[in-house]
Amino acid sequence: MYRKAEIRPFRAEDEPLLFGLANLDRGADERTLSVLERETVFVAEVEGSAAGYVALDSGEREICIDQLFVSPEHEAEGVGRQLLEYAEGYAIAQGSPALRVVVSEEDERAVRFYRGRGFVPAGEDLLELVLPRP
Repeated sequence: MYRKAEIRPFRAEDEPLLFGLANLDRGADERTLSVLERETVFVAEVEGSAAGYVALDSGEREICIDQLFVSPEHEAEGVGRQLLEYAEGYAIAQGSPALRVVVSEEDERAVRFYRGRGFVPAGEDLLELVLPRP
């Protein structure tokens, strides 16, 4: 079932909730807090509650997806796809030639997710989506 998410910039009060989302997925740690504090983070809300987030790290040339998490209760609702599309739009607006993500080949579900949205291999455990120029 598809559910429309409202995507907005991260606010400081989101930190405990997003840390909890990351913890449910893979175990959050100090790195998760660092990402939330220093990277560009967008939050997806469904019916007023946080359903996921995407953290973007701006490199010298391209933007990298550092973390993309969806709450287990909102999986298979299109929230991850909406976050990815928002990240893609943000990267295009920033003039980035590509959107990249590091994904282990063993994480078949994540590889399928990104490959299904046009990402192609660009190195070991690295997938890339070449972006149109604005």
